[in-house]
Amino acid sequence: MVTNQRRTGRNRVLVPGSEQALENYKYEIANELGINYTGDLGELTSRQNGYVGGYMVRKMIQQVENQMAQGQVQTAQLAQQPQPQQQASQQNQY
Repeated sequence: MVTNQRRTGRNRVLVPGSEQALENYKYEIANELGINYTGDLGELTSRQNGYVGGYMVRKMIQQVENQMAQGQVQTAQLAQQPQPQQQASQQNQY
C-alpha cells in the first residue's frame, strides 16, 4: 500500500514513519464501523469518509486521555512536542 508522501495542509502526517500505521488504523476503524474500504474508494460518500476520519480522531484522543488518567502521559509532555515541519513554500505564504 503506497501512501502519498507529498501531503500538505491538514492531511499531512506529523510524525515521520507513522504513515503505514495510520493507514492500517483507518482500515481497522472502517471495518469497525461496517464501511467497506476495499476496492474503489471513489464509491464512498464524503460523509462515510468523514465519519471514518472523525472516529479515528475520537479514538486517538480517548487513548491519550486514558494514558493521562493512568499517569502514563503528563500534559507537560504533550506541550513539549515538536512543532510540525512546514515546507518552505508554506512558510513564505504570509
